[in-house]
Amino acid sequence: MPKRILQGAVVSDKAEKTVVVKIERMFTHPLFKKTVRRSKRYHAHDESNKFKTGDIVRIQECAPKSKLKRWEVIGEGAKG
Repeated sequence: MPKRILQGAVVSDKAEKTVVVKIERMFTHPLFKKTVRRSKRYHAHDESNKFKTGDIVRIQECAPKSKLKRWEVIGEGAKG
């Protein structure tokens, strides 16, 4: 089964070897037919502490690394 890849912005880099990435998704509400934005935060493993708050990154599913970390950073996302 392929691993999911998501793209979002780093909102916190305070923990050691961990970044918190905010992923936003947009969808049409089934009843009101209005575009709705929802966001979720994922804890991702950053082995080299390379990424800082505000960076756009891509994260990929992985085996659990800790209680909250089930994702790892795989690189920079597209800018702009």
